[in-house]
Amino acid sequence: MGRLDGKIAVITGAGAGMGKSTALLFAKEGAKIVVVDYVKKTAEDTAAQINSSGGQAVAVIGDVSQWKDIDTAVVKAVDSFGRLDIMVNNAGVFDNFISALDTDDALWNRVIDINLKGVFYGCKRAIQQFLQQGGGGAIINTASIAGTGGMAGGTAYTASKHGVVGLTRQIANEVSKENIRVNAICPGAIITDMTRNLVADLEATQTIEGNVPLGKWGIGDDIAYGMLYLASDEAGYVTGTTLTIDGGWRAK
Repeated sequence: MGRLDGKIAVITGAGAGMGKSTALLFAKEGAKIVVVDYVKKTAEDTAAQINSSGGQAVAVIGDVSQWKDIDTAVVKAVDSFGRLDIMVNNAGVFDNFISALDTDDALWNRVIDINLKGVFYGCKRAIQQFLQQGGGGAIINTASIAGTGGMAGGTAYTASKHGVVGLTRQIANEVSKENIRVNAICPGAIITDMTRNLVADLEATQTIEGNVPLGKWGIGDDIAYGMLYLASDEAGYVTGTTLTIDGGWRAK
C-alpha cells in the first residue's frame, strides 16, 4: 500500500530535476499525477515514464507565471482524475548569482514572475479547488536555502525565495481552519539541469562541498522524499513550516 494511494497531485516543473523525481516517487506511492512543465517533450516524457511503470499521469504544457496555465493544470486534474489533493509548486529559474547592480528589469521580472508569482498562482488555484471539494488538501512550495539567508543565489533569486517562505507561512495561517496544509521545502545544493553547469565547474563544486557538512551535492530524490512526507497523512499536524534539505549547509 502506497503512502499516497488515491491521491491526485499537480506538480509543476515536473519535466526534469526535483520535480520529475517528485512526480516519479509520488506515482510509485500511489498518486495520480498531472505533470506540468513549459517544455512539451519533458512533460510528456515524465508522464510516459509513470504510465509505463503502471502508474497514471497526464501532461500539461504550461507557464506557471500565467494564471490560465495554472487553471488548466487544475482543471485537467479534476477532469482526468476527479479531484485535487496535492499541489506542488516546484517550477523555478535561477539567476546565476547576479548581483543587484547587474540585475536588469528583464532578469528581475522573469525570476519573480516564475519563482514567486507562479507559486502564488498555484496556491490560490489549489485553494479554490480544495474549498470547492469541501476543504482539506496539501500544498508544498519549493523555496531554497536562499530563502533563509543571503549568498546562496543572486539578488532576484534570493528575493523570490524569501518571498516563497513568507507566502507559505501567510497562506498556511489563512487556510488552516479549512484543513489545508501549506509548507515549503528549502533545498540546498542539488544536482538538477539548472545546476549542472555548476556541478561541472571544479571550483564551484569545491566551494559547494566545502560549505556542506555532508561534503557532497544532493540529488533529486533527496528532495522528493521530503515532498512525500509533507504530502502524506504522516504530516497531518505540519503546516506553515519550511523543511530544509541541504546537507547541513545552513547549520554552519
